[in-house]
Amino acid sequence: MKPKIYILIVEDEPEVLDSIVRDITEFEEHFEVEMADTAEEAEEIINEITEGENLIGLILCDHVLPGKNGVELLIEMQQNEKTKPTKKVLITGQAGLEETVKAVNEADLKHYIAKPWKKSELVKITRNLLTDFVINQVKDPLPYMQILDMEKIADHLRTSGGMTDQ
Repeated sequence: MKPKIYILIVEDEPEVLDSIVRDITEFEEHFEVEMADTAEEAEEIINEITEGENLIGLILCDHVLPGKNGVELLIEMQQNEKTKPTKKVLITGQAGLEETVKAVNEADLKHYIAKPWKKSELVKITRNLLTDFVINQVKDPLPYMQILDMEKIADHLRTSGGMTDQ
């Protein structure tokens, strides 16, 4: 059985969480979506998902959370071998320059999205980052072509020897 790839959303405001989930609905056919409203709850979910062969392809994380903040969570994920490859996105209206720089330097942050965001921007970023994750982490990216960046996956398959021209 092939491993499932998850999208993890960490956001403590229910209406913002609902907006994110609604905006990325098109990915749910190929990716499991999990939600947490604190970094501590996210850590529990991360441990459950990564216990077996399953992977977290993308985390969309708020910065200001009750308890541990989002940047701290992303840094911890970067230090964990199982979640190091996860593509990390900070969605916030509150992170200052210092926290953002820390996230980029220590958590390998792939994107920063300011609140409020445009749905098209969130979808584009999600598609690009999940495409990169699938290309680097999945043996057969073919099943993901219809939802992700078809051209990028086809190029990868051609250059990696996964596809041959007949």
